[in-house]
Amino acid sequence: MTDNENRTDPELMEAEGAEQAPAEETEQAPKQLPTAIRALVRRCCQGFRPPENMTVSEWADKYRELSNEASAEPGKWRTSRTPYLKEIMDSWNDPNIRHIVVVAASQVGKSEALNNVIGYVIHQDPGSILLIEPTIDDAKKYSKLRIRPMFRDTEVLKKLVRDAKRTSNNTMLEKSYPGGMLIMCGSTEAHALASMPMRYVLGDERDRWAGSAGKEGNPWDLAMARQTTFYNAKSFECSTPTIKGASAIEDAFYTGTQERWCVQCPSCGEYHDIRWKDIRFEYETAENNGKRTYKATKVWHVCPECGYIAQEREIKTADAKWIAENPSAYETGTRSFWLNAFVSPWKGWLAIVQEFLEARDDQERLKVKYNTLFGELWEDRGDLETEDEMMARREPYRAELPDGVLVLTCGVDVQDDRLEYEVVGWGQRDESWGIRRGQLMGDPAFPETWEMLDDILNHVYRYEDGKGLRISITFVDDGGHKTQYTRTECAKRANRRVFDIKGYGGDGIPYTAPPNKVKIMINNRYVGSCYQYKLGVDSGKQAIMNALKVKSPGPQYCHFPLNEEAGYGHKFFVGLLSEHLVYDPKKKNKWHWEKIPGHERNEPLDCRNYALAALKALNPDMDAMLARRNGTVQNRQPAARKQQTATSRAQARRTMEQRAERMFDW
Repeated sequence: MTDNENRTDPELMEAEGAEQAPAEETEQAPKQLPTAIRALVRRCCQGFRPPENMTVSEWADKYRELSNEASAEPGKWRTSRTPYLKEIMDSWNDPNIRHIVVVAASQVGKSEALNNVIGYVIHQDPGSILLIEPTIDDAKKYSKLRIRPMFRDTEVLKKLVRDAKRTSNNTMLEKSYPGGMLIMCGSTEAHALASMPMRYVLGDERDRWAGSAGKEGNPWDLAMARQTTFYNAKSFECSTPTIKGASAIEDAFYTGTQERWCVQCPSCGEYHDIRWKDIRFEYETAENNGKRTYKATKVWHVCPECGYIAQEREIKTADAKWIAENPSAYETGTRSFWLNAFVSPWKGWLAIVQEFLEARDDQERLKVKYNTLFGELWEDRGDLETEDEMMARREPYRAELPDGVLVLTCGVDVQDDRLEYEVVGWGQRDESWGIRRGQLMGDPAFPETWEMLDDILNHVYRYEDGKGLRISITFVDDGGHKTQYTRTECAKRANRRVFDIKGYGGDGIPYTAPPNKVKIMINNRYVGSCYQYKLGVDSGKQAIMNALKVKSPGPQYCHFPLNEEAGYGHKFFVGLLSEHLVYDPKKKNKWHWEKIPGHERNEPLDCRNYALAALKALNPDMDAMLARRNGTVQNRQPAARKQQTATSRAQARRTMEQRAERMFDW
């Protein structure tokens, strides 16, 4: 009998268990190993999983959580709260688009749209991201107040981006995640902008960036160079606008589709964006310890198409969409968007107007409001007033001609499809009154168009007492494509002092000079001649801008009528203030006049310039005109002298008419 056979059952079972123990351990090991392998394989395969079929806005609606310290409405993100951001975010998913530009006021959600793009990239389409802020301090602040809370509160990002305390790969300005790294820097750091390749480049507050990254050049161009090797690279830049002509985000906007968020008018059905110039409001003023205070009481919007008056709620609930002014830019891969605070769900119109009223007496504060609330560029005109301020200067005239007017002149600008004109009244020491401004639609090649101008020139403009004046002299610019027709029509009207002019820019050119005869050629055939004045238009522009700076009625002050039918609306003042004097040492004429960006039409300035030049060419005796107007001129000439004077005038008039007839050979 063996030893095992002599053992009791418990002893036998214990011995057998001891002998079989290694076998059990061998059998248990394979049961644990597949679990570990499966976990390892699962982690390895995460990088091979295709992204979800969703756009940035859909990703934000599904995953994004807004943080307490970074949002006025913490909790689940809802694109429906800011519908204007949907198209901006989803353009990131368009394979044809490589570059997105957003010009926006404050408090419209542009920073959160940028954050949603970052979150989408990290979770769905990973690649290295370069986020550029104006300065390194701005980058640190953005990381602390916006990026870190987003990673902490958005669960899918929290799993991918570890906290800086847990790994040395993550710091305040560098965040690692599977498939890439988020690097944040300031626009002055050339080494950060020009080192390693980056698939995604994001630029925040572009208009506050440095002009150059050290000595390396434009920061945005340096950042774009880092995308060269990526066929699927994308860039996103956003900013509040700053100063016209010096705004990087404005320049970028005009390279793209130039889209604006347009609201449908409840009355006429036309779509238009809500702009400050179309906002009307009422307010109360009070004096407290010598300081004036304002209180906005009522705000409404006036449709620029039909004049319909709409309240804020009506506009914000109306149908709206993005409308592109330059849709062909889509083919070049750039979409650009422009937003202001009037569409924001967090900023009421009454609050916007109140902030404007509180800042209206301080130019620096007002500049901030134009940028951050109206989403508009500020024009740095020195001490020259803005269009809105010029409109506020309009005044009611008691009659068609105010009493101070002694002479009337007219300036006419010829376009391919119309004549634009302004009739200006002049008083002593160059005080002026805008009398009538308008457009005469029609081809200047046809006499019918000029006959409409005759109605303006032949009109008798009346004072309150019933007496009247006619236009003394008219200057018509023959520039453009209708030169010969313009000369022809001016020659026909020479007896009424309607003269052809030619403007020249540059230094050293006199404002006006005696006229010379120029040929009239129709179909390459000489048909006659007319008198032409050559103008140094730069001198006239400077004189006009100097006059517009005068604040009180008197010498050189410019009056404008409040009567809308006279034609002095917002478009007139935009055109009147359409140019400014700039210095360019590279040009022959270092000081020259340029159009201000956003002020494409300068016909009102030209017409005023020609009307002023006409006054200088006429050179009237204003004291004598005033005496005649007041009826204080005493005529004590002998009867024979009167007869001689009348005869001389009649002869002179006949001579002028004969000269005008001889200008044509037909």
